[in-house]
Amino acid sequence: MLNIQPVADRSWQPTRGSRLPPVAALVVGLALVGCRAVALPPNSAWDAHHLPDLTGASVEVIGEWSGTEQAAFTDVLHRFTALTHAKVTYDSGGNDINVLINSRLAGGRPPDVALIPEIGVAAQYAGRGAIEPLAGPAAGAVRANFSPAWQQLGTFDGKLYGFFYKVANKSTVWYRTDALAAAGVVPPDTWDQFLTVSATVADSGTTAMALPAADGWPATDWFENIYLRVAGVYRYNQLTQHRIPWTDPTVVEALRIWADYLTRPGFVERGATQLTFTQSVADVFGSAPKAAMLYEGDFVAGEIRKSGVVPVGGGARFFPFPSINGSPPSVVAGGDLALMFNDSTAAQALMTYLAGPEAAAIWAREGGFVSANLKLDAASAYPDRTTRAVADALLHPTQLVYDQSDQSPQAFGGQTAASEWSILTDFVRDPSDPERTAARLEAAAIEDYRSL
Repeated sequence: MLNIQPVADRSWQPTRGSRLPPVAALVVGLALVGCRAVALPPNSAWDAHHLPDLTGASVEVIGEWSGTEQAAFTDVLHRFTALTHAKVTYDSGGNDINVLINSRLAGGRPPDVALIPEIGVAAQYAGRGAIEPLAGPAAGAVRANFSPAWQQLGTFDGKLYGFFYKVANKSTVWYRTDALAAAGVVPPDTWDQFLTVSATVADSGTTAMALPAADGWPATDWFENIYLRVAGVYRYNQLTQHRIPWTDPTVVEALRIWADYLTRPGFVERGATQLTFTQSVADVFGSAPKAAMLYEGDFVAGEIRKSGVVPVGGGARFFPFPSINGSPPSVVAGGDLALMFNDSTAAQALMTYLAGPEAAAIWAREGGFVSANLKLDAASAYPDRTTRAVADALLHPTQLVYDQSDQSPQAFGGQTAASEWSILTDFVRDPSDPERTAARLEAAAIEDYRSL
């Protein structure tokens, strides 16, 4: 039995991706009312062979996903129940998932499994002894199906605790093909070309970019992509670990480049600090578009499909976040890290299943999902050429880093009203003083990194 229990009534917000411990760096019998039927992938025998009969057992899962994403993950859990007969309960914690988990830990009622976006927070859970290391078939599945670099992201103090079930390419700029065509421009490769395209679109009468700063995390994603291209992987990782200050000249330079974009007439939709992610997708790809482009991760595609106004790969396409000063192809990655809080047979079995290719294929075919699972057949699993291109860019970039804010302490970059979220949102509102913003970020980092 799969029992979906939302924690509270929330309007849907897509997951922002995922997070890495500051000490690590990424180097290169079923009753289910109203649920959709799931076609079984051809490799279903693999799971049937490795998973035990869990009749009478139950497992509770907490994740960020709600709305469309929750429905897709429900189908994934539905298949686990069909294979094992275990009862599964899913709770959505939204963007404040760690607030929910910490309250459950304080009350002595942790979930069996949780999927969280913050690796820094996961490292803290491991340090507190709140999560259990993987062993047996679960650990074997992770080592068989994920590259060493991705395995390292779920390893703390030399022990494998988790893996990224869902990943995100957070270096994609989505655009309406008709808006760029009307302006007579093509997708840019470099920042200078990006400025020219944005100016030409604005001159044609359409705002160039929707920027959903109301949610906080999109502002951090903008900064991270600019900073990676300005400073490179080494300094990106140094800043992430707070081994260089936020007042470093590379930070100020990145903020200046961003400020230049934010202040040009017609480049950014008005009211950005009140614009939510969901509304920004509607403002670009809805029936009454207000802007031509939207920078955010590959999960934008899922929301575009949900609206049904323009098709992904047709009227809605993406180009990689542009190169700055000759920077190589670069990707900021995010994701959802599966962790086990209770070491039970059912929890180990669910972790084994989620680490397998079938659990990835079920969601991949529904769209809005990218996997780092090496055994996933991309050609058959992903529903369109655009999603396959997103996945390929994520797995084969020249420079690949993990989301900086998701690696930081929770108070700095891992929750609603986190210091970095708030300060960079203020910067979107008033980008006139990059040096002052850098100083505010450094003061907050000094305080918030003390928790590590």
